[in-house]
Amino acid sequence: MAETDKYLTLEKLSEGVYKDKGSRFYSFVFPVSSVDEAKKILDEYRKKYHDARHVCYAYVVGKTDEDSVTRSSDDGEPSGTAGKPMLTQLVSNGLHDVMAVVVRYFGGVLLGTGGLVVAYRSAVEDALQNATVVERIVEDEITVDFEYEKMNAVMKVVKDNSLKIVSQKFDLNCSITVLVPKSKTQQVKSKLGIE
Repeated sequence: MAETDKYLTLEKLSEGVYKDKGSRFYSFVFPVSSVDEAKKILDEYRKKYHDARHVCYAYVVGKTDEDSVTRSSDDGEPSGTAGKPMLTQLVSNGLHDVMAVVVRYFGGVLLGTGGLVVAYRSAVEDALQNATVVERIVEDEITVDFEYEKMNAVMKVVKDNSLKIVSQKFDLNCSITVLVPKSKTQQVKSKLGIE
């Protein structure tokens, strides 16, 4: 399996905290699989922590650097002091399909721009230290339609390449959907006679 078929993400939600001069920064990092899922999580946290001064976020959605979408928000903090340092933590750890949310409760003392950058970066860093990082495989989903007589040939390709079957239908006209490691997609398509 090629190195390009692998990416790092988080196994599940992990939490962290950072405190400075009375301000509390509660951090949450989780795996996400789409921008819509990230937005939904952000909405949930904004409702749950409606009494917080700021609810900042950053995410990297996509399994490779080429197809990733990155976004971050300072949510009213001075520009570049919250979302960007949070995003930098996710990217510098090589994570994909991941999101960080930091909830800030103001402690009455201004931290300054440098203090805010340290606080948001450190909050995410703490959550990541508590997280379980897992390696996943980048896969393409391929569907093949074929006549029943070609069943053995198709199943041989599936077995020889250790492909995961997502769904299958065997009738007069058959169909099978499989997951293929990205680096093997063209090779498998060629063997199955599809382009």
